[in-house]
Amino acid sequence: MLTKLFAAFIVFCSLIGSAIAGPDEDAVRDLLHSSFDKPEAKLVVGPVVATAGYAIADWTQAETGGRALLRNKHGHWTIILCAGDGIRSAEALRHAGIAPDVAGALADALAKAEQTVSPDRLAMFARFEGLLRMDESGNHPPVHDRGH
Repeated sequence: MLTKLFAAFIVFCSLIGSAIAGPDEDAVRDLLHSSFDKPEAKLVVGPVVATAGYAIADWTQAETGGRALLRNKHGHWTIILCAGDGIRSAEALRHAGIAPDVAGALADALAKAEQTVSPDRLAMFARFEGLLRMDESGNHPPVHDRGH
């Protein structure tokens, strides 16, 4: 009986988590999955935080991971850049062109969301080396030896 209650609780929590995510976070996940999923290496996205037309999505794929910074322009999400730990701070987000108040709110939301991530998965987000800027369409030049 206790096992069934625990299983029901887990299902309930996952449904609540999906409901809390909101349309921006869901749209960001959809974009990343449609852009980078591979049959042999599925992309795992999350957590995703969004505020004031910007979002950061943590991702892992196979043995690597990173973070994507996205912008919503006219209702359409595009990837601005991909990085590892380099976009966790408000200062780094300001350098990426985000207004100081939005950068601070986004960095705070990410820090809070990442408190629920396992240390092993969190370490995978840091594996993305450097900073890869995207063009206006969210495309990047060919990249070798990256998770996506």
